[in-house]
Amino acid sequence: MAAGRVMVVGGTHGNERNAPWLLEAWRQHPALLQRHGLALELVLGNPAAHAAGRRYLDQDLNRSFVPALLDADEPGDRELQRARELLALHGPEGSAPCLVALDLHSTTAAMGNCLVVYGRRPADLALAAAMQQRLGLPIYLHEQDQVQTGYLVERWPCGLVVEVGPVPQGVIQASLCLQSQLALEAALAVLAEARAGALRQPAWLVVHRHQGSLDLPRHGDGSPAAVVHPQRQGRDWRPIGAGEPLFLTAEGTTIPFHPSGDQVEEPVWAVFINEAAYGEKGIALSLTRRERWPVAPAWGQALTDLAQNLQSPG
Repeated sequence: MAAGRVMVVGGTHGNERNAPWLLEAWRQHPALLQRHGLALELVLGNPAAHAAGRRYLDQDLNRSFVPALLDADEPGDRELQRARELLALHGPEGSAPCLVALDLHSTTAAMGNCLVVYGRRPADLALAAAMQQRLGLPIYLHEQDQVQTGYLVERWPCGLVVEVGPVPQGVIQASLCLQSQLALEAALAVLAEARAGALRQPAWLVVHRHQGSLDLPRHGDGSPAAVVHPQRQGRDWRPIGAGEPLFLTAEGTTIPFHPSGDQVEEPVWAVFINEAAYGEKGIALSLTRRERWPVAPAWGQALTDLAQNLQSPG
């Protein structure tokens, strides 16, 4: 594997302002960020959407990294062009290659702070497990969703998303900027340990594995027929059982949760409840299963092998 840097991305969504503010601060004052002896590439994900104060211009950049779209002959919309540009610049084979992508996001949901991992790549799981050991953050494992695909970090050999919140779109909040920085520095510390062959891994990894998403009830014209119930609002990372209040109509009728499929057999936990950006995607909340996995030695070896190719600054 060729040598490369760690890419730190903020502003993949243009109306998430905390991470871009940090990127600019780190560029102006590099001493503010402990880099742990690793060369970083600080990248504003979607500059045009950031300038416009919008999540995106044509389509979600964080759903634009679909291989079939990237490889198509058509020029595509502005976000697809930006995805191709990022890969040409900082992909593993790019002109300024990166091997790890750390994508800093914020959420309007009452999620607190968490890590998001896509799929089960060993290096990703090793990085997430070591960060969970240090910070105690919950991990949302997003996989097997045919509707939501094309995430940025999936196109780099290793990567994960740091989510902080809750914070309104377009707002910079000091405490959440600090939490983003602490999470980033924890990730860099783990990568530096792995690079030195001294990675410390916990015995177990706790994940909330994606089971699907639910939309609001809707009228025939697509408008919402109900809203998230007050007893469910703000209860992210908590189990939801059959018959518990889920939605509420304008007339005051409670619509309870009715599990389907394998959701009946075990408790499911709700996340991203009423996330502002997900309404257009038909998602009122996502359901997960909380699982405890033994950490496999092969995960740490995969991260160590990759980290040994990370460059030093200068």
